[in-house]
Amino acid sequence: MYPGRRTSAAALGTLCAGTLLSGCLGLGGDPDQGTNGVAKLPPATVEQKAKSAAETAPTVRLAGTVVSKGQTFRLDMRLRDSGGVGEVSTKGSTFQLLRVGADLYLKAGADFYGDEDSSKDSKAAAQKLDDKYVKVPTGDPAYQQFSGFTDKKVLLADLFVLDGELKLGDHRKVDGVKTIALNGSKGGSLDVSLKGTPYPLRYQRAGGAGTLTLSDWGEEFTLAAPAKSAVVDYGKSVTTK
Repeated sequence: MYPGRRTSAAALGTLCAGTLLSGCLGLGGDPDQGTNGVAKLPPATVEQKAKSAAETAPTVRLAGTVVSKGQTFRLDMRLRDSGGVGEVSTKGSTFQLLRVGADLYLKAGADFYGDEDSSKDSKAAAQKLDDKYVKVPTGDPAYQQFSGFTDKKVLLADLFVLDGELKLGDHRKVDGVKTIALNGSKGGSLDVSLKGTPYPLRYQRAGGAGTLTLSDWGEEFTLAAPAKSAVVDYGKSVTTK
């Protein structure tokens, strides 16, 4: 036997007990140490703080996927209260959206407006729209369909649809930032930042209906109508396939 070793072991045991095993066994300390403390709040309070932070931020970038009525949309949008700009992809087509106030513009390739079965005249008309901005009339169904992708208020409202009872989940990370998961007992999960302002950083929709990440909160970006030379007047409606 080695008395010296027994003494060292006893001392080590005392030290571990005094530190609640955290350092000796590598279990780590308080996971909320150095954070904004949001994870220690009731779930409803966490949701309200995240919602308030999102609503008061002047700008945000939103990217990811949304499944709506069986159709998957991939978004990458920069948004502010007065409009938004970015790119949307669906069914193999990609188009750009720009909204300044009530004016909505769409820019896409000629194939977005027709297909191989289109008439010769339709193809010729579509070719004129190739890579040009089209101002979408407010009464056109396309306006209602696409303007929501440029609307900060509408898109952020969807982030706070967590089904069932709210519960705090795991500590996680989104792009290297510590978060606390806010889960709905019947579906949906929201990652809330534990660094600085408790912004929502990721939203996983219930039923696998898409995942959206949110970043660049409060960062400025340019939002302006396109030059008149880049805009084509398509009349009273925009026909898309």
